[in-house]
Amino acid sequence: MKNETLNYYNENAKEYFEITKTLKTSDIYTAFLNSVKSGGKILDLGCGSGRDSLYFKNAGYDVTAVDGSVKLAKEAEKLINQDVIVSKFEDLELNQKFDGIWACASLLHVKRENIEEVLRKLSNNLKEGAVFYLSFKCGDNEYVDERGRYFNCYREESFIEMIKKIKEYDIKNIYITGDSLGGRDNLTWLNVLLQRV
Repeated sequence: MKNETLNYYNENAKEYFEITKTLKTSDIYTAFLNSVKSGGKILDLGCGSGRDSLYFKNAGYDVTAVDGSVKLAKEAEKLINQDVIVSKFEDLELNQKFDGIWACASLLHVKRENIEEVLRKLSNNLKEGAVFYLSFKCGDNEYVDERGRYFNCYREESFIEMIKKIKEYDIKNIYITGDSLGGRDNLTWLNVLLQRV
């Protein structure tokens, strides 16, 4: 993750927290949790406001939350009432194995040249048969937005081409959804559910 992206989230942590803490993504939760054993261990990778971690905790799962932004992690800690690990995805070192990894609109900040290495490394944190949810903005481009945040976008075809190189995963499901933030009707999301082989 580029420093400019982290700088944005550190400088705008409170505002971002307020905007995103109540977003509804229940359909996506259901699709993910149907493949995670009841009460299992979930890694929330790029937890942001902590909204998803809180949902999983309230549903009885054992959650480990990670975010690259120190300031955003502090906001999330207050919401979920537990520590949040502060680490860039590229630097994350965890010895645990999880029943599911949740990376909602987070790994899209990993540079395209690094994404395969990050995904391969994360496979070591998944139990055999465990699932990994990821979402990216739909597109085949990389760009920096007006706030200085880097984005790596995929379409179904380009993601499949990329993931074929990583033998540790099979694609369990891949589908498109609209945007839940509001005011961004032209934005669509690529949702992927991988399974650890």
